[in-house]
Amino acid sequence: MTGRTGVLAGIGAWLPPDLVTNADLADRLDTSDEWIRRRTGIRQRHAVPAGMAASDLAVEACSRALKSAEVSQVDAVVLTTSTPDRPLPATAPAVAARLGLGTVPAFDVSAVCSGFLYGLAVASGLVAAGTADRVLLVATEVYSSIVDPLDRSTAVIFGDGAAAAVLRAGSADEPGALGPVVLGSDGEFGDLIRIPAGGSRQRVPLEPGDEYFRMAGSEVFRHAVNRMSEACRQAVTAAGWQLADVERLAAHQANARILGALGDELGLPPGHVLSNIDTVGNTGSASVPLLLTQAAADGRVEPGQRVLLTAFGGGLAWGATTLTWPAVPALGPSEHPSRRD
Repeated sequence: MTGRTGVLAGIGAWLPPDLVTNADLADRLDTSDEWIRRRTGIRQRHAVPAGMAASDLAVEACSRALKSAEVSQVDAVVLTTSTPDRPLPATAPAVAARLGLGTVPAFDVSAVCSGFLYGLAVASGLVAAGTADRVLLVATEVYSSIVDPLDRSTAVIFGDGAAAAVLRAGSADEPGALGPVVLGSDGEFGDLIRIPAGGSRQRVPLEPGDEYFRMAGSEVFRHAVNRMSEACRQAVTAAGWQLADVERLAAHQANARILGALGDELGLPPGHVLSNIDTVGNTGSASVPLLLTQAAADGRVEPGQRVLLTAFGGGLAWGATTLTWPAVPALGPSEHPSRRD
């Protein structure tokens, strides 16, 4: 199995139908469109309608990724989410079954907003080990189910969405081959991003709001920029690149100010820093693959360009990796995959 590595063979994304604008939030949260845009860079985000769950978004995104890769079968499914359909079982097996993938191994990865980077490491590792020749990786988030609708600090930021990628076995010198994946965590700061209730440590809310997502925004900002910039430098070095070689940065869409600070820290021109946060908000682990899908679909990322990926989230956890963008179709939310038997 020497030399096997994960190669991006297809990518797709899906956004739920309900659109929530800043105007929709302004009265309820005693804020304004101007305040939200200035603080976050967001003007709208998507939300699921009643009855729609993370697996529903995942199936749509996976269908598009499979069509992009021109395949109907994979050897494993890896799903990343902070908002699973249920505490157990994992959401991935249900997604695999609905896609008609049979009894392939399917499991969830929990790394909050860094989930897709962690998932890339896992999926590429399955390929490198010879366990799988083709892996479907999907990040799906329904943050509207965990965000306090009355908390202005979080309700304006997060949106729902899903994106998926197909990795196939290939060689490190191919376009689309993942570079070394740099990962890190620091549990000493785990309380900066958390949901207090719902786990074995605190099963039920002890205080009002314990069931909702909480975040210490200013502290998270500092850690996000420092950790992502450090991971990016490590990933670029591990790939044998220089920062000057990076033509596109696809970073977790946490906040427009974080993106700007990260680009400045890495010395990248503003035009090299991809963003879609204004139209979709922070979609958690789905943000990096959703951004890549949309950017590839509209020509902001082109085959042959050197792309740096990075994310940061609760845990604290972070990651980064590199790839040269391949010539694969990117199927976004408006694309309709052909019916699967």
